[in-house]
Amino acid sequence: MPFGDSWRVGEAIDAADLLAPEPAPEAAAEAPPAAVLAQRAIELLTLDQPALRTSTGGSGFVGVPVWLWIEDGAATAGPVSATATAGASRVTATARLARVEWRMGPPGAVVSCDGPGTPWAGQSGPSPDCGYVFEQRSLPERTSGTGAWEVVATAVWTVSWNGVSGGEPVDGQEIVEVPATTALEIGEIQVLVAGETR
Repeated sequence: MPFGDSWRVGEAIDAADLLAPEPAPEAAAEAPPAAVLAQRAIELLTLDQPALRTSTGGSGFVGVPVWLWIEDGAATAGPVSATATAGASRVTATARLARVEWRMGPPGAVVSCDGPGTPWAGQSGPSPDCGYVFEQRSLPERTSGTGAWEVVATAVWTVSWNGVSGGEPVDGQEIVEVPATTALEIGEIQVLVAGETR
């Protein structure tokens, strides 16, 4: 019997019915949201922990100005850029150091410095842009037994991003913080009066 069991007397057969239907074209992948692509770009940024430097060399004295700074390099002070892509979508993130916040140890002792600070090279007096003067010794009872103030410096980065997502221009801004820690022993200068013995 022609055409097997599918043939019926008096019933016309459309040749198109004998052809396998073609699969529908695959829908184009949707572009990821701009915020997702921006986050990918931010994660690709190389932002190192700040390399902390002080004029004390690890120990200082009450009442003596302490200079504070971080090593000034692309990965610690910027600018740093990275790009994330997905199909035709593309976002570039650029990070610039906005400020460095130094928590010096004693309660409420916070110094906010614009930029990395000025390196100390033997100059006298206070730093022109980033410094602190301790008013308390780092006694064990004040420092959880360590005898040194824990100093936490946080590099605060402003990250601006822009590009194209889904055929539309996109842009935005975020703040990224990168902390680092050191310790400073702070003592007190003892003044001896002539004729006195100790």
